[in-house]
Amino acid sequence: MSSRKPPANAMEIDRLAIQLAKDPQSKAFLPLAEEYCKVGMWEEAVSVVEDGLKYYPGFITAMVVLGRAYEQLNQPTKARAVLEGAIKLSPENLRAHRILMKIYAAQGLSDEASKSCRVLLSMNPKDEEALSVQASLKAQEIEPPSLSASEAEPVPTPQHLQTASALNHDRGTVSDTRSLS
Repeated sequence: MSSRKPPANAMEIDRLAIQLAKDPQSKAFLPLAEEYCKVGMWEEAVSVVEDGLKYYPGFITAMVVLGRAYEQLNQPTKARAVLEGAIKLSPENLRAHRILMKIYAAQGLSDEASKSCRVLLSMNPKDEEALSVQASLKAQEIEPPSLSASEAEPVPTPQHLQTASALNHDRGTVSDTRSLS
């Protein structure tokens, strides 16, 4: 992560940070967090939004910004928890659904990803990203699942080998049963 901020963003970040420092309970935390996000300062955004949500726990926009920051920090469990909370408060929040759709798809949660796709497509039937994820999910449904070695059916052993193996086992000897046939 780079601590260099473009000059315009740096000035706005400094202005908002000063405003927030003067009044820690102000809603200035949200535009400050958004400025941090614009320049890729995800940890700073998380810190500011977490503090702000202590004063405004149901602030949906802040929850979505926090979820996005967690997602950018590769913390999908935290992102999901925050964004699912936002969806409970605002079921049609498109930003939350868009981020959740990606997280669900990446985690193989097809039903949940499809639900978020449907919400996005109900608002914009031409949403390219949602259409792409939806097509990908449908393709996964069509493909037969591949079995791992532990899930595959066991290959039956010919009867004469089973009998020879059982005889050797009963006698307490170990031998190559292939030589008995």
